[in-house]
Amino acid sequence: MKNVTVALAGNPNSGKTTIFNNLTGARQKVGNWPGVTVEKKEGTLKRNGYELKIVDLPGTYSLTPFSIEEIAARDFILDEKPDVVVNIIDAANLERSLYLAMQIMELDRPVVFALNMADLARSKGISIDAQRLSILLDVPVIFTVGNRDEGMDELVETAVRAAESFPRGTSGRKVKYNREIESLISELKKQLEQHFPGDQPHPVRWTAIKLLESDQVVAESLAERSPDLAQKMTRLAAKSRFRLETLFHDDPEIVLTDDRYGFIAGIVKEVVTLSPRKRADMSRNIDLLLTNRFLGFPIFIFFIWAMFQLTFSLGAYPMEWIESGVSLLSGQLDILLPHGLLKDLLVDGIVAGIGSVIVFLPNILILFFCIALFEDTGYMARTAFLMDRVMHMVGLHGKSFIPMLMGFGCNVPAIMATRSLENRKDRILTILITPFMSCSARLPVYIILAGTFFGTRAGSVIFGLYFTGIVVAIVSGRLFRSTLLRGEDAPFVMELPPYRVPMLKSLVIHMWDRSKMFLKKMGGVILVGSIVIWALSTFPRVETYSRDYSGEIEKLNRQGHIAMAAQGEHGNAQMPGQMVAGILELEKLRNQEQVERSFIGGLGKAMEPLFSPLGIDWRSGVALVTGLVAKEVVVSTMGVLYGIGDSEPDALKAALKKSGMTPLSALSMMVFVLLYVPCLATIFAIWKETSAGWACFNLLYTTSMAWMASFLLYQGGKVLGF
Repeated sequence: MKNVTVALAGNPNSGKTTIFNNLTGARQKVGNWPGVTVEKKEGTLKRNGYELKIVDLPGTYSLTPFSIEEIAARDFILDEKPDVVVNIIDAANLERSLYLAMQIMELDRPVVFALNMADLARSKGISIDAQRLSILLDVPVIFTVGNRDEGMDELVETAVRAAESFPRGTSGRKVKYNREIESLISELKKQLEQHFPGDQPHPVRWTAIKLLESDQVVAESLAERSPDLAQKMTRLAAKSRFRLETLFHDDPEIVLTDDRYGFIAGIVKEVVTLSPRKRADMSRNIDLLLTNRFLGFPIFIFFIWAMFQLTFSLGAYPMEWIESGVSLLSGQLDILLPHGLLKDLLVDGIVAGIGSVIVFLPNILILFFCIALFEDTGYMARTAFLMDRVMHMVGLHGKSFIPMLMGFGCNVPAIMATRSLENRKDRILTILITPFMSCSARLPVYIILAGTFFGTRAGSVIFGLYFTGIVVAIVSGRLFRSTLLRGEDAPFVMELPPYRVPMLKSLVIHMWDRSKMFLKKMGGVILVGSIVIWALSTFPRVETYSRDYSGEIEKLNRQGHIAMAAQGEHGNAQMPGQMVAGILELEKLRNQEQVERSFIGGLGKAMEPLFSPLGIDWRSGVALVTGLVAKEVVVSTMGVLYGIGDSEPDALKAALKKSGMTPLSALSMMVFVLLYVPCLATIFAIWKETSAGWACFNLLYTTSMAWMASFLLYQGGKVLGF
């Protein structure tokens, strides 16, 4: 089986990732590009004796190394030399898309053009002569409709043919620059071939063009090969740049860009025919409502409320099924295993800890499905547009809201995504307020507490928490901008992609990609955390209890057997329910005393003065401390400390009610979970992206904010009689 490496390149919102998902399905792996934190996606596809390794390059508008996305995309094509580059082109925006295409063709790799969203182009009255475009640029051109899975087979076959024909084939027709520019390129190319003989790591013509554009990355690459010769080439390039500036009275970069767009304009004139649109632009009409100055924001709030209402109400059914399965497993282990530490570890530690968290998987899946729906329809970009005015209140712009929105899934990649912000102060400010965006790891805590104490209003309560996080982020941002990070507002222009009907397959892939992290934690941090919490709550073993629990349990057992014998020889004789309840209650009291006198009980009692003003008991206080590792551990810790390793459905909810927790104290705890630092991974991400000082500041600030907000809420609620 032959291996072919395919690089998918394209502008943001060109449908590139949709095509990637169509081709690879679930056969994907996610990592980071070398040296940067931009996400790297790879997938595989086997077809007709070929195994295709498909790499989804970051979406970029050019290959000029101004952003980390552009650097990652360009370096992959240059250094990894994929067998073919498939350029996904938005057929409705051909002229803009061809700018990236021209730069890709200068890299001397086989190229295939996929004119994507061809249906959208036709609906706008845009007709493209693909055959003519193929002839003019000397590259294969095909039509695709990614969200309908159309043209995928032809795309794969064309890409394989292009890869197999190289180098006999072509990498496309290059831009023909102004005669004076071509002369300078030829001279630099000649000098490069003389000074750096032999095999060139990069195309020589492309290197000459980059020197004219004063590309520092290329200059540094030459210096690594030969510092002396690189200096000479830099001087020659400087003379050439000066000549261009003298002739055209403008920067060489602008002169070259103008020539590219001139070449592109000629191509577009040859291949594009515009006809009167048969129907109104649907995206524009929808935007009249969804981005309306007065209606847009309330509609956005409604969509977010509906998302959390759906997450809670629809997720309740599969949640009950999973909880019943966990309870059944716990009960069977309780029956089958002999009494001892192994049984306690499995039932009270692992099953109680992991089981109390895994029941929330349906809710996590629904949440990520809704987020994927917002992204794939094009609505997510509108939210950044709507929030632009709000973000200006804190001296930021709508572009900063995009990483914050990502924080609804996980704060770590959201913090990494701030690298797309050019201004360092904007980056630091966005990083500092992003942890207030409630990540999916907090959702299990909200669901268990809101579901226990607020019933049918749980969805609205959870929505209120997420909205509170946004408000606190904005207020904190205003505070930081006026004190620690003073700066001017930056201008912001954001592209609004057309609305699209998403494919169910694409939605499911996006949902699953994000939910896998939650499942991986089951076998990682949550498993380890559950075992550690169980051990700390089990040791040291209590030798002498405050009462003779074993004797009382034995006495009730004897009485129960006598009562069963008194029922006669009936085969269905059962121990009286009152005695069974008494035995269970005694076992719970014994377990409770064991926990209170254990290592973790001592820790909890020591911290109780810190949490009691918030209405939080020592068990929940310990759970909040362990939540510094990961928020999912909060629920698993509560599952262990409240001793729910039995077969009773809704055991943790019942234990919370019996513990004395009230709706007010539950709300206080949820606010604390919302505002204090998300997890250690987030702190390390802040450290890596800023400095140790900012990471420590964020840890102290978020924790202090959480304590004060919970204190004011709980004490204020008590004064008002709640």
